[in-house]
Amino acid sequence: MTAARTARIRPLSESAGGGLADEPRPQYPYLAMPRVQTQAASPPGNRLPLLDVPLERDVFLRALIRHLAGTLQDIVGLQEAEGFVTIVGQRMGDEINRMYRAALQVDQLSPEQIGQVCVDLKRRIQGEFSIVEQTDDRIVFENTACPFAEKVIGRPSLCMMTSNVFGTIASENAGYGRVVLEKTIANGDPGCRVVVYLQRSPDGHPGEGREYVRSE
Repeated sequence: MTAARTARIRPLSESAGGGLADEPRPQYPYLAMPRVQTQAASPPGNRLPLLDVPLERDVFLRALIRHLAGTLQDIVGLQEAEGFVTIVGQRMGDEINRMYRAALQVDQLSPEQIGQVCVDLKRRIQGEFSIVEQTDDRIVFENTACPFAEKVIGRPSLCMMTSNVFGTIASENAGYGRVVLEKTIANGDPGCRVVVYLQRSPDGHPGEGREYVRSE
């Protein structure tokens, strides 16, 4: 795995004054969809009886994300798809970091709290992450259940959510983070193994994984 530095990215849709920029929007003809005729909702008396259909909100949303990731991987390639998910992951990481700081009533998470927060947030979205090793310079996580469940298989771009959320939380509190996805369910492994480094390598070499730095 090659090293990659993740920069903080300013949304293109925001102008310097905070409003929407008057820039032409790019056109993507391959994403054009045919117009679909819709029908008015049926009155309650015409509803179907209760059916054994494996569909509810969680399944629908996970399937939706799977198909979005798959479409990106097929159209623009895995590397570019990971780039799109990276932007979303950074924003999610910033929001989650603020929520936990506020809940813990601290201005900055300690290294121990960084690991605890990562485990807790995954637990809340039905992941099964645990800390198997923690030192001054790194935290090693293992996981047996992905929040996307079986929908993540064959969609490694979705793993950028974990990388960027963990990396953002680490860097915003420790000043630096580097995330290595050693094993992932998405790639067919029985579980995930994620290493989050909190300090740069002694020789200054970035090493494997993705690097994250505190935003200014």
